[in-house]
Amino acid sequence: MTPKTHILLVDDHPLFREGIKAIISRNIKYEVVGEAGTADQGLQMARELKPDLILIDLSLPDRSGIELIRDICCLSPKILMMVVSMHSKIDYIVKAFQSGASGYLVKESASEMMMLGIDHVLKGDYYLDPSISHQVVKKLASLPPKNVVVNTSGYDTLTLREQEVLVLLAEGLSPKQIADKLFISPKTAENHRSSIMRKLGLHSAIELARYAARIGLIDLDIWKS
Repeated sequence: MTPKTHILLVDDHPLFREGIKAIISRNIKYEVVGEAGTADQGLQMARELKPDLILIDLSLPDRSGIELIRDICCLSPKILMMVVSMHSKIDYIVKAFQSGASGYLVKESASEMMMLGIDHVLKGDYYLDPSISHQVVKKLASLPPKNVVVNTSGYDTLTLREQEVLVLLAEGLSPKQIADKLFISPKTAENHRSSIMRKLGLHSAIELARYAARIGLIDLDIWKS
């Protein structure tokens, strides 16, 4: 029998943890092996349990989830982490990924997107809640231009379909939305996304949006209010 993937929850709201456990329990491949209500408890349990994945809230009573993510990265770089937070500000998202998180999910989306996010992160991908992808692009569009040389040679290696999917991803559409728009299956859209990220050497939705903005694939005027 294939061993289950062990998941640790770090959130100071017991009722929310119960809800997350109920969602995770629907998949027999996953098992919640521990719960913590503070950052210090989470770090201790991570040290003792050595889980495969930790779901972390950013607002913890003793220290921030960002600090905890950094501490766990130092403890064991092999442990994967996904933020599940009420915060959707871009600054929080960027800091979470920079600190070592592989995914970011807004709590409002947890019931629908939790398992998708977990699956992505455990496969070694980065995951960003589709509900905040548009905000990421808007933030990038508002940044002043930098004197950065962008290597566009990778773009030429993309197929015409992948180039089309790249633009839609950069505009904030999820693979499912892209599948509906292009009349392809969600699995095909996801395969295109993975191929694009690999060919361009990108590791997150934020990097992808920044890349597309810098090489002029996104019409920035559509983000101006």
